[in-house]
Amino acid sequence: MSGSTFGNIFKVTTWGESHGAGIGVVVDGCPAGLALNEEDIQVFLDRRKPGSSQFATQRKEADCVEILSGVFEGKTTGTPISMLVRNTSQRSSDYSEIASYYRPGHADYTFDQKYGFRDYRGGGRSSGRETIGRVAAGAIASKLLGELGITVTAYTQAIGGIEISMEHFDIMEARQNQTGMPDKEASQKAEAYLKECMANLDSAGGIVACRVSHMPAGIGEPVFEKLDANLAKAIMSIGAVKAFEIGDGTLAASANGSSNNDSFRMNGTKVIKSTNHSGGILGGISDGSEIILRAYFKPTPSIFQKQDTVTKDGEDITIQIKGRHDPIIVPRAVVVVEAMTAITILDMLLQNMTARMDKIKNFYQQ
Repeated sequence: MSGSTFGNIFKVTTWGESHGAGIGVVVDGCPAGLALNEEDIQVFLDRRKPGSSQFATQRKEADCVEILSGVFEGKTTGTPISMLVRNTSQRSSDYSEIASYYRPGHADYTFDQKYGFRDYRGGGRSSGRETIGRVAAGAIASKLLGELGITVTAYTQAIGGIEISMEHFDIMEARQNQTGMPDKEASQKAEAYLKECMANLDSAGGIVACRVSHMPAGIGEPVFEKLDANLAKAIMSIGAVKAFEIGDGTLAASANGSSNNDSFRMNGTKVIKSTNHSGGILGGISDGSEIILRAYFKPTPSIFQKQDTVTKDGEDITIQIKGRHDPIIVPRAVVVVEAMTAITILDMLLQNMTARMDKIKNFYQQ
C-alpha cells in the first residue's frame, strides 16, 4: 500500500493495523543532537489513548512507546527514529460478523473496491489507532519546534452545536476535562449533550482548532507547496475530518475586501498586522502572525442503532454494530491535529533553509 509516508525532509512513515501485533512509525530527517527520550513521546500518546474517559472507547491500551533506533545516550543521532507501540487489548471476535457486510460511514466498501480485500478487524489501516504513529512523530516535531520558540496548541472548539467562548479561554482547563474544551461552562454543556447521544445509541461530531505561535514570516512556497495547502493535506489525511479552514475560512466568502484585508503597520522595526483574518498565511507563505486553523470532524460512524447496509454478496440487510467505540472522536483527535500541524510546520521550516543565497552563505561560510 502506498501513501503511508508524509513530508519531504522531516519524513514520517506510519505502519501497523488496529488488531495487528503493534502500531509504529519511522521518522527520517530529524537533526542530530535533539534531546529525546520515551517520556517525551509518552506525554503526547497519553492524550490520545483509549479508555481515558467515559466518552472514549473502553478498549484498554497502555499505548507504551518503545524507541527502537535513532537515539543514543539521550540524543537523536540524525538517523531514522523507529518507534513501536504494541497492541495488547485486541478483541478481534467483536468484528468477525462484519467480514460479510459493509458498515455505513466506514471505509469497508471503498477498501474492498480498491484492494479486493480488507482487514475487517477494527478497520485495519483505516482505524483511529493508526494515528499513534502520527502522534509519536508529532511529539518529536513539537519538541524540535520548541527549540526554535515555536509552539503548537490544539483544543476542541465545538462539539455538536456547543461552541467555546474565547472570553472563557483556559488551555489548562482543556487538558483536564473530558472534552478538550478550554471553556469549563461549554465543556459541561457538551458532556451533557454527549450523554444524551450515548443514551440514544448515537454519536457526535465537532471542531478542533489549532494555533501556531511565534511562527517566522517567509515559510512556504507560492504555488503547489503552499503552507496552507500542505496543512490542509496533513489535516484532511486524519480519519473523519471532512472540512478544513485557515483564518476566517468560509466566512471570507461572504466578506468584503475592506473588512477581510489585514492592514500592515510597524511595531518598532517589525512589520505586524492590525487583524488576522488570513490566519497567518498570505500567498501560501507565513506572514509572521499566529497561524489559526480548524478541522471539522464527522460523527463517529460506529453507532449502536440499527442501520441498513448490504453484504459483499449484494444482499440488503439491517445490522446493529457491536464492540467498543468512541461516541465522539474529537477529544482524542485534538493531539492528532496538533501532531500533524507540527510535522508540517517543521518540514517546511527545514525546506526553507535553502530558499535564499545569503542564508546558505551565512551557514557555510562562518
